Order: sequence, then structure tokens, then C-alpha cells
Amino acid sequence: MSKRVVLLGPPASGKGTQGRRLAEDLGLAYLSTGALLRSAVEQGSELGKQAEPILAKGEYLPDSLMCPIMGEWLSKQAGGWVLDGFPRSLFQADFLASWLAEHSQKLTAAVLLEAPLDELLVRLGNRIECPECRWSGRRQELNRADRCPECGGVTGPRADDTPLNFRSRLAEYEEHTLPVVARYEGEGLLRRFDATTGVEDVEKRLVECIRSLEAHGQAA
Repeated sequence: MSKRVVLLGPPASGKGTQGRRLAEDLGLAYLSTGALLRSAVEQGSELGKQAEPILAKGEYLPDSLMCPIMGEWLSKQAGGWVLDGFPRSLFQADFLASWLAEHSQKLTAAVLLEAPLDELLVRLGNRIECPECRWSGRRQELNRADRCPECGGVTGPRADDTPLNFRSRLAEYEEHTLPVVARYEGEGLLRRFDATTGVEDVEKRLVECIRSLEAHGQAA
């Protein structure tokens, strides 16, 4: 059965790294909303023009812009997926639930990656991205100096990864996304993971968890 997973967590908690790995391990499509929007900004698309000043301030795109983008992407997926960065608000969670219901689908799980503030700040300074293929990760994941392990492009820090923007995104996460966490927990869909135990360990536990849900008939 197809598995549909959303990744939740504060900025720099490892959603991009774990999302890519989980999708690859389970043969799922993967979408990073942040990478999608940054690409649109660089390409100068209409969406990019609307998103650029918002992202530059370390803020998230409003629901009125983000939900149609997600609906379009979801409609193109034939199988399961992993969403990194959506839903970030109760409005977005409602949109996703309605979309799934309309297409006779269900969410398999909502995964919450947890890490203390001091760890998040360390990760922020170590985070990099490839502007060519939108791979993101940590410097120690590079195969050779500044080269992307996926396409070989030259990597560098994300343009929006400043301490000020981090604080802004963290405040928005606490205000808008923590209620989403509470909702999924109340619905029995939330799975919490300590994200500080190492990339491979977190990956292993994530994959085992999602596979166990499928084995017990909880995946849609």
C-alpha cells in the first residue's frame, strides 16, 4: 500500500535529510516546500516574485499561496510521498485532510523530529544546499569539498540561513505548527523521534516505524 507521511519539526531539525532518506528507502516521492520555493525565486517565476520578499524576512508563505501549490503537486503523484514543510498551520492541515478525503486517501503518519535549541543553532551553521538539484544536508555529508553528493554541483550555505531568520522561523513554528503537532497527536497519527542521535540511527528508526505501520494495516 502507498504510504503518505508528513515531516514536522523546528527549523534545522533534519527534515530535509531524513525526508530524502525515508523517501528513497521506501520508494516514495519527496517534496521539500522550502527548496521548491527557493527554486521559484531563483527562476524569477510569478510565484518566486511573490515569495521572495516573504522568504527574505524568514517568514513562511501564506496559506493562500502555499495550498494551491501543494494541491497541484499532490495531483501529479501516482503513489505515496513524503512532505517536508507541509502542513505548517492548521489551515494547511485542514487543506491536506480535505484533499486526501476527496481522493480516497489517508495519511499514514506525521513524524515529529525533536532537538533542543542549542543543537538547532549548531546545525544551522553547518547546513548547506546545492543550487543545481536542491539537495540539502550537512557539510560532513559531502563526498568532496563543496561538491553535492547527488549531482556534483558546488554547494554553499542557504541564503536564508541567518540567525535572525532562524529566530523568525522558530517563532512561526511555535505559533502555527505546534498546534498541528497537537492535532495529529490527538488523532493518533503522530510519531515522535529524537533527532539528535545521528543521521543513520534516526533514519533506521524512521523506516522501521513507517514499515511497521504498513505491516499492521495502518497505511492507506
